[in-house]
Amino acid sequence: MNFESDGSLDRRAAIYAALGDPARLRIVDILTTGDAAPSELAEALGMPSNLLAHHLKVLREVGLVSSHRSQGDGRRQYLRLVEHTLSVAPQAAVPPPPRVVFVCTANSARSHLAAALWRQASDVPSTSAGTHPAARIDPGAIEVAGRRGLPLPRLRPRALADVVGEGDLVITVCDLAHEELGVSHELHWSIPDPVRVGTGAAFDAAYEQIESRVLALAPRLAS
Repeated sequence: MNFESDGSLDRRAAIYAALGDPARLRIVDILTTGDAAPSELAEALGMPSNLLAHHLKVLREVGLVSSHRSQGDGRRQYLRLVEHTLSVAPQAAVPPPPRVVFVCTANSARSHLAAALWRQASDVPSTSAGTHPAARIDPGAIEVAGRRGLPLPRLRPRALADVVGEGDLVITVCDLAHEELGVSHELHWSIPDPVRVGTGAAFDAAYEQIESRVLALAPRLAS
């Protein structure tokens, strides 16, 4: 029989202690579905910024939350729940929407990959769109889908206004699109743009981040 080391037990105890505060547990609940800027969290929680900063400091110290700079507005930071701690707290179910719409600026890579990955993980329909659609899907997205065995329909990029319908759950996978839309009903996944870099490694990294987010959210939207 294997027992945890004292260090592992101490870490678990620290995590559970941090989650013992209802406000911090609510922050974690929000971040299980998507990333958020501190100002967005403060608005969602109705919490003063200085009190939010205190709670975030506690969550960072136990390794539950990390932050990174936006690829859009470089002054903005996005908070993210650290992936390996996602199973620490029970995750409540979310009512399934009629459809999930993944959005990035050009609708040329991340959003197409996300919609295709979602179709493999969930019975909830999915599609993709862009705020400023490109002329075609980026070849890097087609290549990474081929390497991973992911069916990726060769759909022409489309504008969000031409795609989104009433009740759709909008998930932005691009900082620029999120900051441009600024709608309260969306979720945001801050995925770095692989097209900017253009390497296979960048597309692999984006694919893996999107896949992990899809696999975490899809079971919660099960009807």
